[in-house]
Amino acid sequence: MIDKSFATPALAVGDIFDGASVMIGGFGTAGMPDQLIDALIAHGARDLTVINNNAGNGETGLAALLKAGRVKKIICSFPRQADLHHFDALYRAGEIELELVPQGNLAARIHAAGSGLGAIFTPTGYGTQLAEGKETREIDGKHYVLEYPIHADFALIKAQAGDRWGNLVYRKTARNFGPIMAMAAKCTIAQVNEIAALGALDPEAVVTPGIFVQRVVQAAMPTVLADAA
Repeated sequence: MIDKSFATPALAVGDIFDGASVMIGGFGTAGMPDQLIDALIAHGARDLTVINNNAGNGETGLAALLKAGRVKKIICSFPRQADLHHFDALYRAGEIELELVPQGNLAARIHAAGSGLGAIFTPTGYGTQLAEGKETREIDGKHYVLEYPIHADFALIKAQAGDRWGNLVYRKTARNFGPIMAMAAKCTIAQVNEIAALGALDPEAVVTPGIFVQRVVQAAMPTVLADAA
């Protein structure tokens, strides 16, 4: 019997090793797998390479992982914003490495990894510092930059619901990078609000098929809501 469900976030992230590359879903806080990140902090893995759209917000989630000193490198599109304090301090102190990737290129490179492509040509970045040292090519009169896929050992993503086979559905903008990250990682761990019974998810609504997901864990209800219930 196929059952990819895990009892707790701690068990789901328990084998993430020092030096692992970890994709973390989210567009700001939308779709951020906060409980998986908290479990990863408690787990203690260090020297991580994190792939994310930005570099954390405020004091929670990815920002907390940075604050804990667990990340040696971050690959992202938006490393600076008003509520982003921890990355800025780490970068200025020379304690974290940054690979800056335009957002479209970030998505395209992750998608390329999940699609089994060897590389892609993109016009974004041509003629800028982001293209320095990279192969360029003119195709049909337009200039392109060669970019390589971004793979990861693990992907931590968030979905609205999943079943024990790992099929996932998302809620609105919380979908963001989750589907392509699930395809590009060796081990995808999905935090879901609900683990549905097999057959309960409309097949036409499933965005991420279970073949791309290795672990599913239901998020714990916040204490305040649990008390109210």
